[in-house]
Amino acid sequence: MSWKLVFGLSLFGMAMAIGTVFFIPSNIEPIFWLAVFILSAVLIAKNAPGWHFLHGLMTGIANSVWVTAAHILLFNRYIASHPREQAMMSSMPLPSSPRMMMTLVGPVIGVVSGAIIGLLALVFARFVSPRKATAV
Repeated sequence: MSWKLVFGLSLFGMAMAIGTVFFIPSNIEPIFWLAVFILSAVLIAKNAPGWHFLHGLMTGIANSVWVTAAHILLFNRYIASHPREQAMMSSMPLPSSPRMMMTLVGPVIGVVSGAIIGLLALVFARFVSPRKATAV
């Protein structure tokens, strides 16, 4: 397991966390996430020392840590530019505590997105030649 690779790829999640709070509107956010998923899966397929699915799963979970933390810490700024998410949160359990709801839902989204990245990495690993290990 390459934790360095997982952490490096999770920086895309950190960029998305900041981007979704300040720059990226919710109507085009899925396009950005699709690009992050595909790029992460390709990089896992090329650079992971095996265990492609696990690398993808852990990358998705790490991404969710960044995103959940940013959305909770910058909640007022995030929710001001995401009215659809605000409406959705008010209809879910714990409507009086949206930060708690984010804390509970974030890891679930991380596991689901990680499974998607992992599956994509498995598929891409069949088509992408792995990077050769260099002798030290």
